[in-house]
Amino acid sequence: MKIQGKMFLWLSAFVLVMAIIYGMWSKEPAGTTALFLAFGLTVMIGFYLGFTAKRVDVGAQDDKEADVADDAGEVGFFSPHSWQPLFLGIGGASAFLAIAIGWWLLYFSLPVILIAIWGWVFEYYRGENRTQ
Repeated sequence: MKIQGKMFLWLSAFVLVMAIIYGMWSKEPAGTTALFLAFGLTVMIGFYLGFTAKRVDVGAQDDKEADVADDAGEVGFFSPHSWQPLFLGIGGASAFLAIAIGWWLLYFSLPVILIAIWGWVFEYYRGENRTQ
């Protein structure tokens, strides 16, 4: 995590230099302000990563002799046959379409969204209250 902190601090120095150059060259306040805010954000992230790196164990990315496989971990479980994201996407698309067409369309899209979320959450539920 140390290397990420150093990378963000170097990035913040670059963003600061670019903000100063952009501000003097363009005389445009909105972009200059945005670049200075980006400088502040990168400093905060770099400081946080450096601060946290002192309190956690050394990771594989900080070891110069480490292999790529040393930092690999479990990626997670992904459902191979779920239909719920399709129905959630249809419900979400119709909900966003309700902004353009009319709010009445939300009455039809919200039940689709709620049922799809319910189905996705309880898709692999195997508890004592499961109905057969």
